[in-house]
Amino acid sequence: MSASHSSTRDLRRGDSLLSARVKEAGRSLLAPVVRLAVRLHLTANTVTVIGFLIVLIASALVASGELLWGAAILTAGSLLDAVDGALARATGGTTPFGGFLDSTLDRAAEAVLFGGVAAYYLASSPEPAIPVLLAMVALTGSFLVSYSRARAEGMGLAAEVGLAPRVERLVLVIGGIGLAGVGFEIALIIALAVVAALSVATTAQRIWHVHRLSALTRPAGEDTTRENGIRG
Repeated sequence: MSASHSSTRDLRRGDSLLSARVKEAGRSLLAPVVRLAVRLHLTANTVTVIGFLIVLIASALVASGELLWGAAILTAGSLLDAVDGALARATGGTTPFGGFLDSTLDRAAEAVLFGGVAAYYLASSPEPAIPVLLAMVALTGSFLVSYSRARAEGMGLAAEVGLAPRVERLVLVIGGIGLAGVGFEIALIIALAVVAALSVATTAQRIWHVHRLSALTRPAGEDTTRENGIRG
């Protein structure tokens, strides 16, 4: 539910794994849930917090080995993540704090989810090193994907390009957890490896995109001295 940056300048968006048509179809399926939330007088921020709490519960289930239940509840929590933005628009638009809260809890949810997966392997696998390492790389890559977009928007540029934004990563991880829950243990390891690789690739795509975009939009004669500070 992040608000759009009014001065954002963008090139053509890169294709993600899920097409815009598929994502739009998913949003249309959630329309009855949005209408119910409006009737119950729930705010978008409330839905955001509820979604995060659901992810906490699901991640705890994954960590304890209840993979099928964890995957099912994660699906519900992820759907609420799509509902909050639609609810904000339906009830008068997004707010700066709403966008901040949504983005912050999204990052926290990813940390908890991958932490739960790592805890599952530490508790159940005789050789947890590889899956735990993959989970940590996937988490780091996911954070970099989000951070690169946030920094670009801070520059007045858009960087929503890339193969694996958040929705795609969640689909892969939840699918891997669910398949592991029915006996295909290797599916979760493969999902972690794919998310790790795609997160790194998406970050590289966004860096290159912002590089091209900033070169196109830089006024003639502008001082190109790089800023050395790092903002949190």
